[in-house]
Amino acid sequence: MSIEGRNFPQFYITPAANCPYLDGKFERKIFTHLIGDKAPDLNHALTNGGFRRSQNIAYRQACEKCSACISTRVVVDEFKATKSQKRAWRAYRHLHTQICDASPSQEQYSLFRNYIDERHADGGMVDMSILDYAAMVEESFVDTRVIEYRLPGDLTSPPQVVPKGELAAVAITDWLNDGLSMIYSFYDPAIAASGLGTYLILDHIEQAKKAGLPYVYLGFWVKGSPKMDYKIRFQPQEHIIGGAWSRVTPDT
Repeated sequence: MSIEGRNFPQFYITPAANCPYLDGKFERKIFTHLIGDKAPDLNHALTNGGFRRSQNIAYRQACEKCSACISTRVVVDEFKATKSQKRAWRAYRHLHTQICDASPSQEQYSLFRNYIDERHADGGMVDMSILDYAAMVEESFVDTRVIEYRLPGDLTSPPQVVPKGELAAVAITDWLNDGLSMIYSFYDPAIAASGLGTYLILDHIEQAKKAGLPYVYLGFWVKGSPKMDYKIRFQPQEHIIGGAWSRVTPDT
């Protein structure tokens, strides 16, 4: 292999497949592998270029005659919560948050399984086994962490012991040079109707602010897809338009 082949990533394009977001559309993706010592820097560069990570793959859409999938990030220091977002923040401030290493558990998988069965029974993750889930968490050569959100634990525990309550939500998140990238999150569907998913994003914005990181990356926003409507509500935000990040508004 040439020096160029060793030092630069190779990119591939997938065959066309049914679009999971827009009926009657087909998607193609361009992707490369994120492996080895250079994976963290490559992940940061590609995320800044509009790519998304899944396990040890970085990808973005490369669809013919469609550009609906738009890379999105929230501007942390200027973020202004809406009234409904403030209600979600107050509703779940009691959750205990713990940032953990990228290590899967049976407890996480049980919550993940319940979430998928209730919310995405017709989606691409419905057949994921516990081994598949473990791969989603562990197969990362970048700085990935699992954030667990728990209900208050046993208040009778000794004060020196952090109470470990029931697991309510989980976020798989990458730490980048300039922000947090939310790779995947899931939660107890029984309590999500009152804004738990919103709270997870708000908490990432707060964590990024405390860490001095300017952005929270939300992946792709798809205009016209009800599944993606929630992302545009976190303002201000930037989208990749014409190859560069640009400030947008909900009406853009």
